[in-house]
Amino acid sequence: MSTEAAVLARLRELATHPAARGLADDVALLGDLVLTHDTIVEGVHYLPTDPPESVGWKLGAVNLSDLAAKGATPAGALLSLTLRGNDDWDECFLAGLAEVCERFGLPLLGGDTVALPAGAPRVLGLTVLGRAGARVPGRSGGQAGDFLWLVGPVGDSAAGLAQLLADSAASGPLVDAYRRPDPLLAAGALLAPHASAMMDVSDGLLLDARRLAAASGCGLRIDLSVLPLSQAYREARGDDRAARLFAATGGDDYALLAALPADLDALTILKGCSAKVVRVGELTEGDAFVLVDNLGLVPLPERLGYEHNAS
Repeated sequence: MSTEAAVLARLRELATHPAARGLADDVALLGDLVLTHDTIVEGVHYLPTDPPESVGWKLGAVNLSDLAAKGATPAGALLSLTLRGNDDWDECFLAGLAEVCERFGLPLLGGDTVALPAGAPRVLGLTVLGRAGARVPGRSGGQAGDFLWLVGPVGDSAAGLAQLLADSAASGPLVDAYRRPDPLLAAGALLAPHASAMMDVSDGLLLDARRLAAASGCGLRIDLSVLPLSQAYREARGDDRAARLFAATGGDDYALLAALPADLDALTILKGCSAKVVRVGELTEGDAFVLVDNLGLVPLPERLGYEHNAS
């Protein structure tokens, strides 16, 4: 059971309560509460050289992104904090967490602390509760013919990580995107009442789009040529097919991916929102995954995104 998919298959045998939604979604739905939990690990989700304030922000933001994908309003959080004997690091981490909680109205309600052996990587977890809106769209529910809309740019975070791996002192908007993602709560709240299916893009657009399509029993078509790449990304990585494949598979974007009936226009629904909104494809009959750009058919890359694998 070394792969994430294998572990999830085993966990589905345990998570039989209706609130678990068959573990086919990023959240549980218990009454009017939306529950999610994310863990970030040193050396996996953030670099040991990242400022601790940004680590605290990121832990809060990635959890809030799950609420955004369900149109939920933040209600509270429980923190799992690992201590490694560095009081300055812990204080700065908590300052970053406090900042994101204050920014998005997320009260800290409790949690747990545990000491780590010297040199062990930090493992930090947050459970977030949200109040559900009128509809809580899952990954399933999409229909063939629905258009796929992407809210927010992709590629910036992966490009920022690449810059940091090349130079730990790197800075700029791409590094900021990697360290301090912005959960799109306002956009999610507007889309949720209309979306057939919706999720946040955390592991790469191509991988997460395939997950949404599979959960909905559909195939999909994605057009790389319309990806909303930022100016900073284009300057750093270019705008050719290779650059767009890098952006579509990089992960850590925390954009929103929504399937909407063809007669609904996300640009109209999100009028006034500052995030970029682009129709990137559609759900189709069958189970085929077709990838295209302005040059024609694009062979699917071997790696569609980031998947956890213990080996």
